[in-house]
Amino acid sequence: MLKMFQSYESEKLSLKNRIVMAPMCMYEVEKEDGIVTPFHFTHYGARALGGVGLIIVEASAVTKEGRITKNDVGIWNDDQIPNLKELVEHVHDLGSKIGIQLAHAGRKAQDEPVSYAPSAIAFSEEYQTPQKLNYDEIKETVQKFKKAAERAEKANFDMVEIHAAHGYLLNQFLSPVTNKRDDGYGQNSLADRFCLLKEVVEEVKQSFSKSVWVRISGTDYVENSTTEEEFRQIVAWLKELGIDVLHVSSGGLCNVKPTKVYPGYQTKWATLFKKEIGIPVATVGKLGDPQLASFIIEDEQADFLALGRPLLRNPNWVNEAAIVLNEKSYEPYNHSYKRGMIE
Repeated sequence: MLKMFQSYESEKLSLKNRIVMAPMCMYEVEKEDGIVTPFHFTHYGARALGGVGLIIVEASAVTKEGRITKNDVGIWNDDQIPNLKELVEHVHDLGSKIGIQLAHAGRKAQDEPVSYAPSAIAFSEEYQTPQKLNYDEIKETVQKFKKAAERAEKANFDMVEIHAAHGYLLNQFLSPVTNKRDDGYGQNSLADRFCLLKEVVEEVKQSFSKSVWVRISGTDYVENSTTEEEFRQIVAWLKELGIDVLHVSSGGLCNVKPTKVYPGYQTKWATLFKKEIGIPVATVGKLGDPQLASFIIEDEQADFLALGRPLLRNPNWVNEAAIVLNEKSYEPYNHSYKRGMIE
């Protein structure tokens, strides 16, 4: 059996294959209360029926003001737990595991009257200038992540992912471009800029008993931002903190596009962290070609394959990949779905 389709077993997480649905915001909470809706049950349920091993629910705000938009999923209050718990049960019933991404948009919050960041620097001319978080507000933010992790535990999620990439709050603290503070959370040193993420990871791990992942960038594509060497050090620190998997992406810190985008363009950073730091990694980014996806896992460039847009286009990507790769041992959801495996 190709490794992409093989099960994964660790102390805290058991998956039927190495294929992950990457978290993607759907902006479908019309009541603006952060509570998942019937849309989300259908959306994530379809990917479970399609055979995805692990589904990560889209960026879910740990505070109301930390939403990217007013239509985002939230995990900032207890009223959101019952529907999240039902969603978990629904996906479990369909044979997949499910996690949730804990996020704070920071200066990239679009719809709130006030946004917050390490420093009062706007993302672009189209965004408001954020309010600089003071020391007490930083400590409160850490506790918001902790409380969100507690809610994820109550909802019975199989894993949580801390979002420290794509230019959102935790990523903003890591970069000297967006973090101009002169206190213990600022640009005096990389260790200071890492301090918020460190405290968030520590609190989340104390509050959530199962697998804890961190999504991080390999590069910001911005001059004078976090260097590759600094990202390696950050990853080494995250390993020391005991995170289970590193989900490696890139970009989003500033309004700058990657210079070169091609199939698998982000995998090089995942492979670097995996081999140099010795930490399990998930790779993401234009990996919809089953041949390429399988090669990356077989070649041990990454441990997990995270798919975003390919699964938006095709909820049955896993089934079709098995056909393309002639994986005879793959079993779809049930016998009725197996008919679709026959040309």
